[in-house]
Amino acid sequence: MRRGLLGLIIPKSSDERRSEAYRVVLRECAKIGGTVFGPIPKGTRREFFCLDENTWIWHEEWTGTDKVHHVRTTRYDIRPHGVFKAQDGQPYQPLSKEELVTLYRAATEYNRMINEFAAPHLVPAA
Repeated sequence: MRRGLLGLIIPKSSDERRSEAYRVVLRECAKIGGTVFGPIPKGTRREFFCLDENTWIWHEEWTGTDKVHHVRTTRYDIRPHGVFKAQDGQPYQPLSKEELVTLYRAATEYNRMINEFAAPHLVPAA
C-alpha cells in the first residue's frame, strides 16, 4: 500500500514506466498464449509467450487429484545449431522433430492471436 502511494507521490522515470508497460503487455500476451492449445481447465494456470527473439516460455500450474500443487516451466531457446529446451531447471536438450513441429505451430498460432488482439489497439501513424 505504502509503495503504491509513493508511486503516486514520487513520479517514475521514463525507463521505469517503459519497463512497467513492457511487463503488463508481456503478462497479457502470456495469458493469451496460454490458450494456444485450447481452453484452460478450471484450477489451472497456463502461460505461453515469446520472451525475446530467441526464447519462448511455457509455464503451467495446476493442482492434481492428490491436492498437490504442480508447477512446470519449459524454456525453448532457438540457437543457430538447433532448438533446445530446459524444463524446471534441468539441462538443455535438443527438441525432437515432433516437439519442433508442435512449437512451430504454437508460435504461429500465438503470433496470430497476438496480432488479432493488438490490431484494434494500434494507432495508425500520422
